[in-house]
Amino acid sequence: MTFLAAALLASAAPAYATPADDFHRIMDAHYQWLLRENPTQATALGVRDYDDRIDDLSPEARAAHVRQARTFRDQIQAIPADALSPTDRVNRAILLRMLGETIEESGFGQRDMLFTTYYGWHQGFAGLATGLPFRDRHDYESYLTRIAQYPRLNDQALAITANAVRGGFVLPCSVLGGYERTISGVIESDPTKSHFYEPFTRPKPSTIGDADWAALQARARQIITEVINPAYRKHLDFYTRDYLPHCARVDSVSAQPNGAAWYALQVREHTTTDLTPQQIHQIGLDEVARIRSEMDRVAREAGYPSREAFIEHLRTDPSYYPTSAEQLMAASALFNKQVDAWLPRLFGRLPRLTFTIREIPAETAEGTTTAYYGSGSPEAGISGTYYVNTSHLDQRPLWEIPALSLHESVPGHHLQIALQQEMDIAPFRRNFTGFTAFTEGWALYAESLGEEMGVYNTPERRMGELSYQMWRACRLVVDTGIHAYGWDKARAIQYMRDNTALTDRNIESEVNRYISWPGQALGYMIGRLKIIELRHRAEQALGPRFDERRFHDAVLANGSVPLDVLEAQINEWIAAEQARPADAAPSQPPRT
Repeated sequence: MTFLAAALLASAAPAYATPADDFHRIMDAHYQWLLRENPTQATALGVRDYDDRIDDLSPEARAAHVRQARTFRDQIQAIPADALSPTDRVNRAILLRMLGETIEESGFGQRDMLFTTYYGWHQGFAGLATGLPFRDRHDYESYLTRIAQYPRLNDQALAITANAVRGGFVLPCSVLGGYERTISGVIESDPTKSHFYEPFTRPKPSTIGDADWAALQARARQIITEVINPAYRKHLDFYTRDYLPHCARVDSVSAQPNGAAWYALQVREHTTTDLTPQQIHQIGLDEVARIRSEMDRVAREAGYPSREAFIEHLRTDPSYYPTSAEQLMAASALFNKQVDAWLPRLFGRLPRLTFTIREIPAETAEGTTTAYYGSGSPEAGISGTYYVNTSHLDQRPLWEIPALSLHESVPGHHLQIALQQEMDIAPFRRNFTGFTAFTEGWALYAESLGEEMGVYNTPERRMGELSYQMWRACRLVVDTGIHAYGWDKARAIQYMRDNTALTDRNIESEVNRYISWPGQALGYMIGRLKIIELRHRAEQALGPRFDERRFHDAVLANGSVPLDVLEAQINEWIAAEQARPADAAPSQPPRT
């Protein structure tokens, strides 16, 4: 036990502590540790004790992190699960899962692979301002203190990456085309055009005087010019000189030392199941066959001789594509407002936090996915954000907007995550958990709700929705194909092109993502299939008493959880609904 953890537990212990008391003290100590380990997120959550800090990636800090995880795990395992309430048994299981994954990952060299084609430390830091409050001088001073520390973080990350290169833990050459733009694109000779200067382009808070505001702006320009830009240039030099020449010639992570075991771990983590890569591959093949049959039917009904002919038309007819970023953003915004009318019909509980729509930053848009969601913060007064890719407009079809928006905003990611941020559950679950299979499975399930809304009201939109289903089914085949069966990038791309209606740019970006981020993409369809399975179970058990709004509220009632926990919760809810007299008030989803 570390001194800190021991002191926290000893100082709070009553004379006669129960197992529940012990567990709650450990949970409290663990949550305080999470806040210290994630100082910028702590600020976003309203905890201002670490406003002068950023992440610490030093070898000492990383080793201490794993040691502390082991300490918490050992302490929690010493408390019998049957001595706790049902809610705390769930908290205990989730905590042990999270800590166990941290500990197990520390034994792999792949832990030193700090970036993918989807995300890197340099991109995350460039977006630092989007997750922080800017209400008064303290907030701006805190921000400047933090960005001035970036060279240390960058040096730490580069040292870890250099070690990864020496061990052979590098991304494949096939996915790195143009990646240097994600680094060089952050460097601005005019500091007022830098991402880091964005907070100083906002209206000046009334509590800051003109002279102080000018001084803060001048300091920001100086830090960007003298501190930030040189650090990004150093990163760019390292990438081009020391990383890119050593990129891997094989696309599968299984070709790396202990790579097959690493991939198996990633599969377990992202699906929260014990399914093997081989089992998931077969599930994917089955789903691809099912969806292909549906696509064939839609194509015939639209008057095309085949699915392939309809998809070729969708890919090549310029009338389906926006001619400006403004048109794409406007169409996305309009669709989201139309969906708002349906939310009270599908959900009994809706979040208070709003969301906005922004373009994906230009320096990352070229190589990233078609859209993504960034969570907000009720405590910091930050809305959620639906990010839309406005690069290569001839690859962004308007018929994709319904499925894409339902997934990323409402009733998908924004609705689920914003509700979780308001829940009366253990703070670590409210603010630090996001199991891929649940979070992404819910968002993919949310796409299917467009059928009830009537938004797939043209053959093109219907094919777009099926293509998005097919996209996620293909992920099960392609991700496992690459990392368990030795597929290369070309074979993966061809499989996606043969089966989805995605445009070529999207397909390549997506396959690059699966290669560089093994296992993550598996959670989407695995989670969706589980939610659909649970819905069918509830419909069969409850018959005419099944209420869709109550089912959705029950699924979302406890935030992001592993799929086995979700299944247990829905089984309890079904039993409660069955026991409820027909004229009684609706049962509330069980809190765990």
